[in-house]
Amino acid sequence: MRSGIQKLMRDAQVRQFTLVVSEALDRLSRNQADIATIYQNLQFQGVAIETISEGQISEMHIGLKGTMNALFLKDLANKTRRGLKGRALAGKSAGGLTYGDKAVVKLSAEGEPIRGDRQVDPAQAKVVCRIFSDYAKGISPKKIAEQLNLEGVPGPSGKHWGTSTIHGNRERGTGILNNELYIGRQIWNRLQYVKDPQTSKRISRLNPESEWVITEVPDLRIIEDQLWDSVRTRQGKQKVKNTDAEIWDRRRPKFLFSGLMQCGCCGAGFSKISKDAFGCSAARNKGPAVCTNMRAIKREDLDARVLTALEQNLMDPEAVAIFCEEYAAERNRLQAEAHAGRGELEKELRQVTGDHEKLVNAIIAGVPAEHVKDRMIALDARRREIGSMLATAPAADPLRIHPSMAHTYRDRVGALIRGCRMPTEWRRRRKHCAHWSSGSCCGPTRRATV
Repeated sequence: MRSGIQKLMRDAQVRQFTLVVSEALDRLSRNQADIATIYQNLQFQGVAIETISEGQISEMHIGLKGTMNALFLKDLANKTRRGLKGRALAGKSAGGLTYGDKAVVKLSAEGEPIRGDRQVDPAQAKVVCRIFSDYAKGISPKKIAEQLNLEGVPGPSGKHWGTSTIHGNRERGTGILNNELYIGRQIWNRLQYVKDPQTSKRISRLNPESEWVITEVPDLRIIEDQLWDSVRTRQGKQKVKNTDAEIWDRRRPKFLFSGLMQCGCCGAGFSKISKDAFGCSAARNKGPAVCTNMRAIKREDLDARVLTALEQNLMDPEAVAIFCEEYAAERNRLQAEAHAGRGELEKELRQVTGDHEKLVNAIIAGVPAEHVKDRMIALDARRREIGSMLATAPAADPLRIHPSMAHTYRDRVGALIRGCRMPTEWRRRRKHCAHWSSGSCCGPTRRATV
């Protein structure tokens, strides 16, 4: 998903180059699947890969070097983890700094920096004690965050405090209230991070407790045991009604515009604040110091407004005309780029065909065939390859606006809007139809909507 690799693959499709040069194969990727896909796509476009370390890349390099690079990456990760585990066992930092601590700069006898040492930051430790005390008194994390923001106290990231920054996730040990380092107990390897192969994003997973590395670090204690136990006792009472799940582990369902809304005042996201309404997350989680927009909008009202606006604006004749013109212009631009690549191929084909004919004439003139045999075979193979590529390359043919394009546009936009309205109609039928639970409601229409 790197932008440079994505641009390289796009440029290869329009034949802007014929060779990719790299220091080594692992500079393109160390992932076996990724490097194989890159190689296959470049080969299809007639683009070769050459590296300073391995020379011209073939399928053998992709198989062997790809496996070696992936193993190297895994071995490097294991060595890094062993080093971090050694730090954790020694009571040193094996990751980022915790809010309430600051790094200690020390040098060894050789003048090298000694990493991982920490000490309590008095100013931040005072804030941590305040958060624990207020929560133990019954003040909610939301109110604590609001007050800290009103007083201008910077949060762990240097910005505003949020509710989740304070309460976090008790099982995963995240959040101010769940960090056992504040009672002088460091836990390392509680979570592991893996990359989703579909999105390339890292996600966290809770490790078994037997794999945790626990170290006592009394010098970093900030909270007394009595206050810690009071906070844990109050947390244990926070349950969701009619469910066994903790409130911080509950996941709300997604709706049509979930994740797409922003507050017009502060730019923060709009999230669910009740069963049927959305509101500004910053105003409710960080307080008036960040945003004062406490307005809410019902989900059905939001859906109706947006879909009606889409229907009225996207169906406007002027908008349709602009779409048709822009669509034709963009398609013509892409065709021009593709034709530019076709022109390069045709030029190379003429050159290859001419060189091949010269070699044939040389043999006729008396040059021994064995002297030019290999060159003739290479030219003939390249000529066939270019011919195959030209057979699939689009010919230059400027796109014109088809008379029915406007009707097709309206049909597609109408289908989009009707599809977006289906969930709302489905919920309305389910709410008002007594036969919904029996499965007989609305016959085939009901099943199609589901």
